[in-house]
Amino acid sequence: MLSLGQQAPAFTAESTQGQVRLGDSLGKRPIVLIFYPKDDTPICTRQLCAVRDSKARYAAYDALVLGINPGTLDEHRRFSAKHHYDFPLVSDPDQAIRQKYDVGETLFGLLGQQRIVYVIDRQGKIVYARKGNRPTDEIVAALKSACAPRG
Repeated sequence: MLSLGQQAPAFTAESTQGQVRLGDSLGKRPIVLIFYPKDDTPICTRQLCAVRDSKARYAAYDALVLGINPGTLDEHRRFSAKHHYDFPLVSDPDQAIRQKYDVGETLFGLLGQQRIVYVIDRQGKIVYARKGNRPTDEIVAALKSACAPRG
């Protein structure tokens, strides 16, 4: 994992909502990156549905929320449509983003990448980095401590 205080790497990738150019948001708004192993699996679905259901909490900080894994854009579109996700799911088929963010593989890569959540502040620095399916309250607390709410 990347370290707290480290500058978040920029990337450009395709997503369910068009091309994402992280460099356009770095240093301008807080960002939540959710690296998750695989679309349409029970834990990943619960994790991303919790994000969807907490839209207003993330919006209070003008946070850009992105789900990222190596799945194809078609897989992401089906998964997103099935669960009505209103935030982009980024396709990382060559795993370049995963590598930039030092996200490891699970079980020798059989189950995909590790589950890691990063919060990046308005200065583009990593202020939160935790493995696992992190609770919304914990992620929002990281946003709150690093970023004043919009208003």
